[in-house]
Amino acid sequence: MLIQQFLPHYPAHLRDQIASLHAKGQLGRYLQQRYPEEHRVQSDKALYDFCMELKSRYLKNAPMLDKVYFDNRLTIEKQTLGLNTAISRVQGGKLKAKKEIRISAFFKTAPLAFLQMIVVHELAHLKERDHGKAFYQLCLHMEPNYMQYEFDCRVYLLWLATGKLNAESVR
Repeated sequence: MLIQQFLPHYPAHLRDQIASLHAKGQLGRYLQQRYPEEHRVQSDKALYDFCMELKSRYLKNAPMLDKVYFDNRLTIEKQTLGLNTAISRVQGGKLKAKKEIRISAFFKTAPLAFLQMIVVHELAHLKERDHGKAFYQLCLHMEPNYMQYEFDCRVYLLWLATGKLNAESVR
């Protein structure tokens, strides 16, 4: 059931492999072997700098970002890991839009590859609003392993969710 929830559009053979790893209790080990590195992006300033470096490298003509921060209200349970918003305000006689990217605080403890994946995803929305072919091509341009990172991030979320369920059932 959870596998279908976290990996809904992936081929059945991939879902079966993940289910097999989970049944053997090896899902955590699989993820740890693939993503052993931790990252130091822990503050909003560090996240802003991380985003701006990627933006300046790949999206020079995209609108400037006014704010980038970790948001504790974006959670796995709400199925929101990042948001890209434009807040419009009237200043004098002009309408100004402030661009913001909010990243779930969950990514402070996730592997660096997953943080990179979600930042690339949100930065791509500066150019492409919809999740179409051009959007994913831009994501792959910024991070060639984007698709693998997205899949593995979903597996990581599944692993976390099953761990929480097992901990709750023990109580």
